[in-house]
Amino acid sequence: MNTRTQHKLLLQGRPRSLSGLMGLYESSYARLMRLLPYRDLPFDEAVSRSRQDGDLHLRVLERCKFTTTLYLTYWFENEADSVADPDLTVRLYHDTKQAEALHCNQHPRCVALRNFNYQAASVLEAQWGRN
Repeated sequence: MNTRTQHKLLLQGRPRSLSGLMGLYESSYARLMRLLPYRDLPFDEAVSRSRQDGDLHLRVLERCKFTTTLYLTYWFENEADSVADPDLTVRLYHDTKQAEALHCNQHPRCVALRNFNYQAASVLEAQWGRN
């Protein structure tokens, strides 16, 4: 799936609507499959390294017939220790080709991530914020 197709998926539904959220899930799944091109991940943990970005750490939390649950984070050096942020838990739905962010820190521990607004007034708004 190319970038233009992915962008079309995202625009299929109205922003902040349920149909828009489902389009976002499909777009997220397509992007994650570019990073992890295996449905049945042949590992439990991995690190994606890049010269431009920090190391992205991945851990498989659960494997089921139609879903895989992942934990994704970056490790940032803090004054006293290292902190994991954004502490993202994602469920991949392989049958519908969607990825849903199940959990993401509402209050980032890393100073660089504190400008993102994670507060939401409704369940749908919370899903949009996480995804």
